[in-house]
Amino acid sequence: MKKKLACLAMVAASMATPYSLATEQMVVGLITKTNTNPFFVKMKEGAQAKAEELGIDLRTYAGKFDGDNQSQVQAVENLISSGAKGILITPSDPAGIVPAIEKAREAGLLVIALDTPLSPATAADATFATDNFKAGQLIGEWAAASLGDKAKNAKIAMLDLNSSEITVDVARDQGFLKGFGIDIKDPTDIGDETDPRIVGNDVTNGAEEGGRRAMENLLQKDPDINVVYTINEPAAAGAYEALKAVGRDKDVLIVSVDGGCPGVSNIRDGVIGATSMQFPLTMASKGVEAIAKFSKTGSKPKNSKGLDFYNTGVELITDKPVGGISSMRSKDGLDFCWG
Repeated sequence: MKKKLACLAMVAASMATPYSLATEQMVVGLITKTNTNPFFVKMKEGAQAKAEELGIDLRTYAGKFDGDNQSQVQAVENLISSGAKGILITPSDPAGIVPAIEKAREAGLLVIALDTPLSPATAADATFATDNFKAGQLIGEWAAASLGDKAKNAKIAMLDLNSSEITVDVARDQGFLKGFGIDIKDPTDIGDETDPRIVGNDVTNGAEEGGRRAMENLLQKDPDINVVYTINEPAAAGAYEALKAVGRDKDVLIVSVDGGCPGVSNIRDGVIGATSMQFPLTMASKGVEAIAKFSKTGSKPKNSKGLDFYNTGVELITDKPVGGISSMRSKDGLDFCWG
């Protein structure tokens, strides 16, 4: 009987071990704006790879559409209930998500915003992002240098994201204008500039169809536009189609931000003149590492020197380099796109 009981105890212990290990595995959450945008797909890849390397249980969530705050709120609540150690989030509504984030931090979770800061940024423990102002500035400097003396009489179309003027949208827009040599009045506001070179601003929702529509609207305002700034590469692709439809695709400079593989291919094919590449895979990977470190040591990530966020890097991609501005050609950029 004693031998039988001992054997049963050993079997019970062996059956309990996997469950015990599973419950002890650290849980980390990744919440993106959507699960279809290639940018967030790459971000998820980076988080998953690092989580597997560190033995972390990564749980991923996404909004049903860009701007779906309620789904993100529900995801935060689920992660709090599951005992997660931390959350990585690209907020659809940087201000609207704050009450849910406050609950998470009160429960002891480390919260890191990826790509898009919360509003206020201090609502998160840290932000891992591209220097979006720098990204805009690089393409602005490139466009101005490419035009040379003609930059003084440029006619510029500004294709932004939407009317909400979230921080990423504003930073890229204002960075481009500064890089081009245009005085920015309020660096937190889009469209308050009075420089006559700006034909106008329109919104794209970061989509190809939106870029086409916005470009058509601004061409009606001034058919002689010769420089187009776009919030991202899908919007740039739409702008190009609108220009092509009126025979202007060969004589207009289009610049953008993102550095996704389709966008870099558009550099190679002459659709976009230059783009600023960001690195979502790195953002997410480093975010998972930071939460793992916090769980073990209690230490939180530190901002990059001189910035109020951790800078994950930006690289200018163009096949028409100009002197004084560091850049990478598309053939090399295709090896690094969204790394």
